[in-house]
Amino acid sequence: MDAIFTRVSVRQFEDRPVENGLVVKILRAAMAAPSAMNQQPWEFYVTTDKKIIAELSKATPYATPAANAPVVIVPCYRTNDLRAPVMVDIDMAIATENILLEAEALGLGAVMLGIAPLDDRMKEVEKILNLPENFRAFAIVPVGYPKNKHPQEDRYEPSKIHVV
Repeated sequence: MDAIFTRVSVRQFEDRPVENGLVVKILRAAMAAPSAMNQQPWEFYVTTDKKIIAELSKATPYATPAANAPVVIVPCYRTNDLRAPVMVDIDMAIATENILLEAEALGLGAVMLGIAPLDDRMKEVEKILNLPENFRAFAIVPVGYPKNKHPQEDRYEPSKIHVV
């Protein structure tokens, strides 16, 4: 549980590649996420290509942290053969959180740059990645070794707990 209490959003990365084995561990963690009716709607597009990363960093007004990342993961989901399509955003959010937590546990940093449910932003990322017609982009997740690390703030507030 340490990663839950130490993870912060990392937007600046060292100019250092991320080992492929660590990327695989991150993707395994993502795919370990629970999903509605076990539909596992996810597919993950991973790039280290500087040209594609540069394009992704300009895909939305808030995607600039991707520009200096050595690797970018784009969680996507398929739109066909879903048993619980209304739950797909929740499924994808859980898988993306697993990416963030595993990156932290491995000594890396990451940040979720949300694009869903904003259709124009999703379509821009889909165009950059040349996604199949039945796939939707969910988020942009830059990953790398943090340039700077700061402590997570304690957000626990007992006043927000209600026992009924």
